[in-house]
Amino acid sequence: MSEDFYDVLGVSRDADEDEIKKAYRKKAAEYHPDVSDEPDAEEKFKKVKKAKEVLSDDEKRQAYDQMGHDRFEQAEKRGGFDGGPGGPGGAGRGNPFGGGGGGGMGGMGDIFNEFFGGGGGRRNPNRPRQGSNLRTSMEIDLEDAYEGVTKQITVRRPERCDACDGEGHPPGADVNTCPECNGQGQVTQVQQTPFGRVQQSQTCPRCNGDGQQYSETCDQCGGDGIVQREATLKVDVPAGIADGQTLQMEREGAPGENGGPNGDLLIEVSVREHPDYERDGSDLFYRTALSFPQVVFGDKIEVPTLDGSVEMDVPEGTQSGETFRLRGKGMPHLRRRGNGDLFVKVQVVTPDSLNAEQREALKEFAEAGGEEVTVEKGFFERIKSSF
Repeated sequence: MSEDFYDVLGVSRDADEDEIKKAYRKKAAEYHPDVSDEPDAEEKFKKVKKAKEVLSDDEKRQAYDQMGHDRFEQAEKRGGFDGGPGGPGGAGRGNPFGGGGGGGMGGMGDIFNEFFGGGGGRRNPNRPRQGSNLRTSMEIDLEDAYEGVTKQITVRRPERCDACDGEGHPPGADVNTCPECNGQGQVTQVQQTPFGRVQQSQTCPRCNGDGQQYSETCDQCGGDGIVQREATLKVDVPAGIADGQTLQMEREGAPGENGGPNGDLLIEVSVREHPDYERDGSDLFYRTALSFPQVVFGDKIEVPTLDGSVEMDVPEGTQSGETFRLRGKGMPHLRRRGNGDLFVKVQVVTPDSLNAEQREALKEFAEAGGEEVTVEKGFFERIKSSF
């Protein structure tokens, strides 16, 4: 079974247009092939784009909600929503069902029935339905993102009521036929369309599709069959995860309806800023301070990484602001082998104070290079400005 468009975007079924657009922008930024490291990023990006196109179109969304994901896609493949030519008469410009008049009415009739819930296209209101996805967030350190970590989170979520086993009524409650739908679980409305008067069936609002009503309601859940509880869960955070990415815990969301599976729990991960490193994807950036003699004569220095210190050669004549690359010393690639790189930027530190011997040595150094030193303060100011 294909993935539901609402789940693809991570929105509820009553989400408005702004919520859908916001969710699309976030998902598109996460899975765009140009920025994502995931091997199936392109396929996920296509799904996100298709979900946004359907749920942002009022007519398509209404049809999608009525028909369900699989039958909607089947209808699309038959030309049900492309507005293209159908039978001999062709499709009208405003016709969302595709096929035209005359001989084209056979295929269009199937889609027509599915869209309005008539005939064989009517869906069972008591069919199992998956529960809604839930969202939460968690914050981790850069070290956690480097190594991967197991964290505990506490979420408040709807769960099936234990007292009534999710039924909403005590086991011994009297059962009566719903007077609104006469036990059918559906009520029928007549709707005027460009094709004439049609009947549209929907779930009975009084019994919620059960076709029955009960003399008592559960005193624990008030008849909803659902209670709010706090749950503590263990979350496996993979190495290499980036700020803003989302983890998915299957079947940890809201309970399903009519025996359907639970939804999923979506966890947005926030990675705290590090005092020493800046991150760009899988690469890290670090600044180190060196003295004037170190960059003039060269040196071997210790550079801290998230996996321990390593030695780095500073060549003779290194310039302030020069950057060195330590391959494989950055962040792990998410769900791929290897690591990014660590870029070390060198900054030469100008001393704030010098003793008499140091001043004399620098003075001789400047004069040997043709620098005329008249005022010592001016010389040191020039040394500072040159770096």
